[in-house]
Amino acid sequence: MGPDGAPGPAVPWRKVLWERQPFPDNYVDRRFLEELRRNEGIRQYRYWAVVREAGLVGQQLSCVAIFITLWLYMEQGLLSPESLLWTSLLCALLGYGLFEALRPQVDSGCEPRTRLADLQSAAIFLSFTFGFSPVLKTLTESVSTDTVYAMSAVMLLAHLVSFPYAQPSPPGSLSLNAALFASVCLGSRLPGALHTFAMLSCALLVFALWPCLLHRIRENAPGQFGGVCVGACIGGVGGLGSQWLGGAVLLALALGSVTLLCPLLLVRLQRHKDNIQGPWDEAEIREDLGHFLH
Repeated sequence: MGPDGAPGPAVPWRKVLWERQPFPDNYVDRRFLEELRRNEGIRQYRYWAVVREAGLVGQQLSCVAIFITLWLYMEQGLLSPESLLWTSLLCALLGYGLFEALRPQVDSGCEPRTRLADLQSAAIFLSFTFGFSPVLKTLTESVSTDTVYAMSAVMLLAHLVSFPYAQPSPPGSLSLNAALFASVCLGSRLPGALHTFAMLSCALLVFALWPCLLHRIRENAPGQFGGVCVGACIGGVGGLGSQWLGGAVLLALALGSVTLLCPLLLVRLQRHKDNIQGPWDEAEIREDLGHFLH
């Protein structure tokens, strides 16, 4: 029988367009759905593994809260810039020592960055920041305080949104620049130039150096990564709670949602995922075409 039911020899249907066949253009045979594939290549998530990865987002929220807390203490005169500078220096030295201790084996042909180069970079940044601190202190004198606070909030939010959580070392240029811009705005509302210098140095430590150390801990000491994230979250909630109890409650709720509730929703919704593939999909070239590039 032919495709239209008329008597005649049976002609097998072929899924080709370049050959004229006695079938309509939209014809498919019974074998069409035999190639249906469901949820091919779907990644199965484990709850605690997702919680561990979400901890990076939670600790970054806490770092912003810690930075704001330090600014509030300096703005109220409860923290001197000298104390903040010495504390930042001590934390930087301890963090650098841990960073070097966790350095992986360097591959052949890869030149590691020397300690002298690190020292030169730190000295250049601190020198320029200290020299321009009086200028940065008066940079926003003509701008109202409300506008400065609004710009700082927007920039810190941009820092959180654009932060490269998958690969935080080095931090992305957009997220780092947004955080430093916010620190300049907040530092310009402090009493003196030394306060501004201390605030910018602290911002470099929190938003530039800490993500690099945290990334190395996650790669080379994964067992301690969760504890570090929990410690950062506790520090952020506790520090903010010493200045604003309502803010600490909101931060705790946000951390709980990001690190516990959202991973639970992700794992639960995976069972309802229904992704189908079949012969209607676009063709995929699986041949290695690298030899054409040489």
